[in-house]
Amino acid sequence: MKIACISDIHGNKLALDNVLDDIKKEGADKILVLGDLAMGGYDPNYTIEKIFSIENVEIIQGNTDKLIVNYSDEMYNSMYPKNPLMAGALKLDVVEIKNENKELLKNLPENKMVDIEGIKILMAHGSPRKQDENIFPDAPINEVEEMVKNSPCDLIFVGHTHIPCGFSLESGKTVVNVGSVGRSMTKDKMPIYLLMTVNSDGSFSFEHKKVKYDNKKVAEIIKNRNFKESLDFSKLYL
Repeated sequence: MKIACISDIHGNKLALDNVLDDIKKEGADKILVLGDLAMGGYDPNYTIEKIFSIENVEIIQGNTDKLIVNYSDEMYNSMYPKNPLMAGALKLDVVEIKNENKELLKNLPENKMVDIEGIKILMAHGSPRKQDENIFPDAPINEVEEMVKNSPCDLIFVGHTHIPCGFSLESGKTVVNVGSVGRSMTKDKMPIYLLMTVNSDGSFSFEHKKVKYDNKKVAEIIKNRNFKESLDFSKLYL
């Protein structure tokens, strides 16, 4: 049995389509989605609707999904001095995203436990304790242990940082950051997702899969979006 886990799509239609094509070729039986479906790409309605149309899918809410549904002018004004690129993208996306799609994001759980062939997996966005907590590749093991110590599961999938990594902890827990589909922060900026293979004897293995796509095309589209920070934002994809 194969399980695909994706995260941080961020409205990037082309990246999502290419990753879903690869997942189909791999013959995955189920897809886990760790949030951040919409904000910051170029077609947020498409990516929300596409994710929700997938059969055999489990979805949780990411921190930018929560920003979209809780948006206010006060939020924008507070966010802009710290991160003008994301603030500008958020303000535009809130206008463009359909109300019914905002409702879909609003009703998502922050964490979710799924049982795959007797293997209990916790789906979280940043960490089990906080949506926007970072688990980077160089995170100290003791800090990762602290983040996940209250998880009811020994296998934990996270996203949020856009950088893939994994930890095998002394507590016996395994933590895997699956990377980002829509705005990868690896050197080549290519989409990454996690493919998990579950064997008949109950053992399992992981592979971070990188998928090629036309990031220059996406950067050009984003450069021409209707917010003043769009040129600088587009450079994040190159």
